[in-house]
Amino acid sequence: MTNKSKQRPSFLWMPLAIAIAVVIGLFVGSRFGGRRLVAENDRKLNTLLNLIADDYVDTVNLDQLIEMSIPQILANLDPHTTYFSAEDMRAANEELSGSFSGIGISFMLLGDTINVVEVIPGGPAEKVGILAGDRIIEIDDSLFVGPKVTNGEVMKNLRGEKNTKVKLGVKRNTAKETLHFTVTRGDIPVKSVDAAYMIDKTTGYVKVNQFGRTTYDEFITALTLLKAEGAKRYVVDLRGNGGGYMEMAVLMANEFLPENQLIVYTKGRYKRDDSQVWSDGNGQFQDAEVAVLIDEFSASASEIFAGALQDNDRGLIVGSRSFGKGLVQQQFTLPDSSAVRLTIARYYTPAGRCIQKDYKGGMMAYEKELYDRYMSGEIYSQDSMKIDKSQIFSTLFTGRTVYGGGGIVPDIFVPRDTTGMSSYYIEIANAGLMQKFAFRYVDINRNSLQQMKDYKQFLRMTPSDDALLNNFVDYATENGVAPRWYYINQSRDLIVSNLKALVARDVFGNEAFYPIYNRTDKTIQAALKALNRHKAAFPIK
Repeated sequence: MTNKSKQRPSFLWMPLAIAIAVVIGLFVGSRFGGRRLVAENDRKLNTLLNLIADDYVDTVNLDQLIEMSIPQILANLDPHTTYFSAEDMRAANEELSGSFSGIGISFMLLGDTINVVEVIPGGPAEKVGILAGDRIIEIDDSLFVGPKVTNGEVMKNLRGEKNTKVKLGVKRNTAKETLHFTVTRGDIPVKSVDAAYMIDKTTGYVKVNQFGRTTYDEFITALTLLKAEGAKRYVVDLRGNGGGYMEMAVLMANEFLPENQLIVYTKGRYKRDDSQVWSDGNGQFQDAEVAVLIDEFSASASEIFAGALQDNDRGLIVGSRSFGKGLVQQQFTLPDSSAVRLTIARYYTPAGRCIQKDYKGGMMAYEKELYDRYMSGEIYSQDSMKIDKSQIFSTLFTGRTVYGGGGIVPDIFVPRDTTGMSSYYIEIANAGLMQKFAFRYVDINRNSLQQMKDYKQFLRMTPSDDALLNNFVDYATENGVAPRWYYINQSRDLIVSNLKALVARDVFGNEAFYPIYNRTDKTIQAALKALNRHKAAFPIK
């Protein structure tokens, strides 16, 4: 499909026709035969429930039985169709629209396990060392896997009053044993743009952590401020961004595209459910060069944004293969104010790609897929990257080859940087000691640190690297990690850089963290080199 074929464009100023009326099973019937089948099954289910209520040997709470049964029914559809009780629904909406008190993670239930998709910077979980990709298997010393793990139960156990504590047991790919963290709940601000700053005289960097209700406003504000500082090109960092509202990704992509370019389209069960969204030509950054950073945790709306720029030859995609979520959910409210987020369509990038990864092997295989990427070496070697060679597509202007199925394949692959990751570094990272040291360092030196103007002054006035490292090694020793100087020296630069970035964030916020942390980031360096090679060549040739 080309960007101008098939049907008349529906521009962004019109309502985004993403919400699709679809008939699904027990919820809505749109075909005569479908309605008859629903009615027959309705009678069957009612008969069964009445039998249980009247004749089962024990007294049964039917409401509770139904609540437990609905997720089991939906689990047979796809990994992203989910059920929320009325209470869960209120809590779930908070993450994308307001603020709440909790531990500061975004999670995805895959199978029967809590998978940490994102750790909110500066939040309680980040402060103790929990990382994206962790799997939470214990809560307050009790095993927390299996059928009881629902969105509602997760939120009920992880959220709570401010300053209360929760103990978590975590499985991590780099640790053989279960890791334990005690997290003090706190207020979690919902902010989409973590940082926006100038990497060099002409390049602005924007870190977007999710696609919430305010994401576009935050994003366009960040771009505008950077442009005023001299930015002519941009690095948009979507690593670890698990998605959110599709509309926000569409609006962001529109800023970089000329008029009448296809951004995304969806296909549902019936032709009337198909929709297309096109650029309106009002984007303020149509001439800017763009690089988009992705990784295996970039999903859904992140993939829509990256796919739109890649297929229209408007941006270079840098990093590793994205998650691979190409299913569109629509929320259906049930009579008791509970809701089902039902998969009602698949979305496609402008070149015609559906990037949803395979889920026919069941939830266990789907949940394990990211782990398999690590074990196969894909994260570390381009040659190991899983590419579906049967799904070959071409970009719309220059005909570059792109691939469908299983995520967005980057134009420029950057292997995971393991420089300095000695066994000592892995041990202190798994224990969250760098974060804990940074908070203690700030507490001890708060008066002098707060007198500093910004992170640049902090870097000039901070103790020498050797002094900072020695202080940390002493702290780690006090907390059970013996000094092993051969490995410490291997990780010296990485440890010192992380410590400075963490201390700066505790004093000045995320705007101070990323300029320090990103100085040695190999993916950002690769993006800058790529932009230099393609200078004045957008659309990309």
